[in-house]
Amino acid sequence: MANILLIEPDRLLADTYRQSLETAKHQVLMCSSAQSAIFAADAIKPDVVVLELQLIDHSGIEFLYEFRSYPEWQTIPVIVLTQVPPLEFNGSRQLLVEELGVQHYLYKPGTTLAELLTTVDRCVQRGVTAA
Repeated sequence: MANILLIEPDRLLADTYRQSLETAKHQVLMCSSAQSAIFAADAIKPDVVVLELQLIDHSGIEFLYEFRSYPEWQTIPVIVLTQVPPLEFNGSRQLLVEELGVQHYLYKPGTTLAELLTTVDRCVQRGVTAA
C-alpha cells in the first residue's frame, strides 16, 4: 500500500483513477490544482505522484519545479498521466526526466487503468525507474 497524490482537474477522471487505485489497496489524496497539491504533499508525504500537466491555476511543469525544489520531495516518483501528446515533449524529454524527475509519461488516450496501476506498483516496488 502506498500514499498516492493524484493531481487531476477533471473530477470524473479523478474519481475513476481514485477508485481503481483504492481497489488496489493504495491510499489516494486527490487535488485539482497545483497549489492544493503542494499543501497536500506536505500533509501526506506521498510515495508516488500521478500528475496531469494541464492544470487550471498553474501548469504541471510549474508544479514539478516547485515540488522538486523541496529536498525531501526530490526522489518521490512522478508519473505524468496527461492529455498532452508525448510528441509535444520529444525535445523536452531531458527536462522532464533529468531535471524534473518524471519516471513515466502516460498518454491518457492510450493508457488503460490496468497500465496505470502497473506503473504505480512498479514505482512503489522499485522506487525511481526510467521513463
